[in-house]
Parts: sequence; C-alpha cells; structure tokens
Amino acid sequence: MASVDALRGCTVAAMLLVNDPGSWDAVYAPLEHATWHGCTPTDLVFPFFLFIVGVSTALAFGPRLDSASPTAPLLRGALWRAARIVALGLAINLLALWLLPNAHLRLPGVLQRIGLCFAAVAAIALYLRPRAQWLVLIALLVSHGLLLQWGGTLAPFENIVSRADSWLFGATVYRVDPASGRGHDPEGLLGTLPAIATTLLGLMAGHWLRARNLRAIGMLGIAALALGFVWSFWQPFNKNLWTSSFALWTAGWASLALLAFHWAIDQRGWPAWGRLFGVNAIAAYAGSELMQILLPAFGWQEPLYHFLLADWLTPLAGAHLASLTWAIAFVFLWWLIVWAMDRRGLHVRI
Repeated sequence: MASVDALRGCTVAAMLLVNDPGSWDAVYAPLEHATWHGCTPTDLVFPFFLFIVGVSTALAFGPRLDSASPTAPLLRGALWRAARIVALGLAINLLALWLLPNAHLRLPGVLQRIGLCFAAVAAIALYLRPRAQWLVLIALLVSHGLLLQWGGTLAPFENIVSRADSWLFGATVYRVDPASGRGHDPEGLLGTLPAIATTLLGLMAGHWLRARNLRAIGMLGIAALALGFVWSFWQPFNKNLWTSSFALWTAGWASLALLAFHWAIDQRGWPAWGRLFGVNAIAAYAGSELMQILLPAFGWQEPLYHFLLADWLTPLAGAHLASLTWAIAFVFLWWLIVWAMDRRGLHVRI
C-alpha cells in the first residue's frame, strides 16, 4: 500500500536526519536519544521501522497464506533475506573498523536487529495462528520484564542486558565502561526479544490493515499506549534496554501513525510523501551509513561542513541551527538519490 511505503520512507528520512548532524556537540534535544530512561521523538524512529517491518510482512505473506501456498519455501526465502540484511550490517561495521582510526569492531547493529526481528516474525506469521501469535507477544513482553527485574538493577552497564551483551560479545559492543570493563549495545541480543514484540505488533496491525479493520488498529494503538504508560511506572521507557513499556509505547504511536497515513493517502488520496525513501529503504539507510564512514575517513566531513555551512551560518543563527541545516541537507541529498533511482526503476532489495 502507498501509505505503508510513505510511512516507511518518512521513518527512514527521520533516521537520516537524527543520525547525521553537522556537529554532535550542537543537536536540539528532540533530535537526541534519551540519555538512559525516557523517550524522545528520536527514540520513536527505530521502533517505527521495526513495526513497519511487521506490517510489510503481513502484506507480503497474507495473500500467499490465503491461497494455501507452501510455507517452507516462504520461510527459506525470508531467512535468506534476513541473513543478507545481517551480513550487510556486519559489512558496514567492518568497513568502519578498517577506515576509521578510532573505530572498534562491533558485532551487533541496527541492520542486524532488523534481520533477526524479520526472521523471527516471518516464522511466527507462517506457522502460528493469530491466537498463538498473541501468546508469543505476551510471553516476550512479560519474560523480558521479569528478566530485567530478576537482574536487580536497570543501571547502565550493571543491568542484565548489558551483562549478557558483555558475556556474548565481549568488547565487540557499542560501548565499554572503562571502570568495570562491562559492555553495552543498544542493539544487543537480549534486547532483541522485546524488539521482536514490537515487530509482532506491526504484523497484527498489518493483518487488520489487509482486512480494512481500521477500528482494530486504532484500538491497538490506544491500548498499547495505555498499557505502556502504566508499565512505565514499574519499568521506565528505555530504548537501550528496549523495556516492554518502551516496546508498547512506541508501537502504540506507530499504530496511530499507520492509521493516519492510511486514512490520508489510501482513502483520501493525499500525496504519498516519503514513498521514494520507502521503496528504497535499505539502500538509503545503508548508503547513508557508508557516506558517514567515507566522509570522515577521507577527511572531508569537517572541511565540507565548515566551508558550506558552519563558518557563515553559526555566527548568524547559532551552532545548533547550522548543525540541523547540515542534517536537512543530508536528507535532501539522499532524496535526490532515491528520486533518481526511482525514475530509472531501480529499487534495491536485499
């Protein structure tokens, strides 16, 4: 559906916007992740993308399941695609290790989590009935909440998610605490369990979208927001740990966004803003990540930023606006790239 492509595209554009400021020392608060507990608008971006992965899975598999197509070939194709997404994420991390002087080897990552969530939800969609899917969802949210509680603390580097990441990956995580030697990765393996729940909620919304059951999508959004808010009094919103309250809260907003995009684009005929990013989502994200590596590696990032923007805009409007202007220009550059790709019928799918 055009609305799903548009919502996916707007999410990718938001990813590029928050990942590519001119200076990390001058970023407006809403464009930064919460330091630990909390949920900023930026914290919504990755859960939105995973939610849309679930919606897209329902739209892709639904017609084939309705026609009683064999499930084994579909699962093999999904697992192979998931493996390619994970491999691309690892390749980008390896390239950063090779080219950037201060980089270290990182095994987890955004694309790696997307691949794992897609693989899990594809298997669930193909082999479990809706009632069983709900049971898996509840089990994922409750078990992760109990596991965090059993770990005794949610403090950075001391919680059970960080300890599990340290044990599994050693120093190949996003950040290592010099004092304790423990590591933490916001896309670590244990935190992927509630991220699968986020994707699974998207799968359910996708089934309802196919059935034009818009009331159910709206009720899902309101119920997830309410339950996530209540859960946050026990375990706060936390993207780094992907707490169950965070999974529900962000999926609630994503459900309402899906409903709004469907009403505006599919029903009312509004322009599908964001579609160009949506049909080349992985290409835009992976390409922007490569650009983030290559520009600093060749020593071009700082000179370009200062020559084109910072040296003249900062005295006029401040460092924060200059940094944001660079990020907007970066998104526009990639819009031109995906526009040119779409004009030539080039849609990169992994």
